[in-house]
Amino acid sequence: MDAAAASGFTAVEHPQPFAMDATAMRSILDGLGLTFAQLAGGIGDASKGEKGLASLPGRQAEFRAGFDRALEYAAIVGSPFVHPMAGVPTDSDSARIRDVYLENIGYAVERTASAGMKVLIEAISSAAVPGYYMSTLDKAVEVQDFFGAESVALLIDTFHAAVTDVALPDWIPANAHRIGHVHIADFPGRHEPGTGGIDFDTILQALEEAGFSGAIGFEYVPSTSTAESVDFLASWL
Repeated sequence: MDAAAASGFTAVEHPQPFAMDATAMRSILDGLGLTFAQLAGGIGDASKGEKGLASLPGRQAEFRAGFDRALEYAAIVGSPFVHPMAGVPTDSDSARIRDVYLENIGYAVERTASAGMKVLIEAISSAAVPGYYMSTLDKAVEVQDFFGAESVALLIDTFHAAVTDVALPDWIPANAHRIGHVHIADFPGRHEPGTGGIDFDTILQALEEAGFSGAIGFEYVPSTSTAESVDFLASWL
């Protein structure tokens, strides 16, 4: 976190920060003048490659326990969002999978509302996680509309949008009210801005014109060292 602050970042995020005590995390954040933007809940067993439990039939109790743990952590560190990751279902019954997913998101909505937070949903493309249930922005929009934008916000990722042929400069003006958080990575390669073909100026302009005031995170694979890969940040700021 020292490196993040020194590089000019004002917020950090991590899907599973639980190895560090939440109170200690908050103390470090406050000392560095950082905020915590978002974390994930109900991920499952990362050592087995699980990418969430929200859409997995038979894992509802485990999902709720994991989500509650994340929610408690989020409250202490001041995170406005908790992301219930959908996971990779192996069940062949698509209707059952959808029902389980909506049941779990409904639970997450109730829990975050009572805690003064929001559920955050990200469409993660099959290019990154094959078989991931919440794989397209259209599916994420449907879920958001089901629960309402006051309860569920969307995380838009420039890499995943490019993979699924979503032109964000065109999508953002009509959908800015849906966005809670932004992830930046170039395409192809999923490296830092300037290594691929995405026109980030038009995306940033669309966000600014729409009045977006949330966090913009950088979730990319550095093509060089991490410190060198953030050289672009000064011009963005």
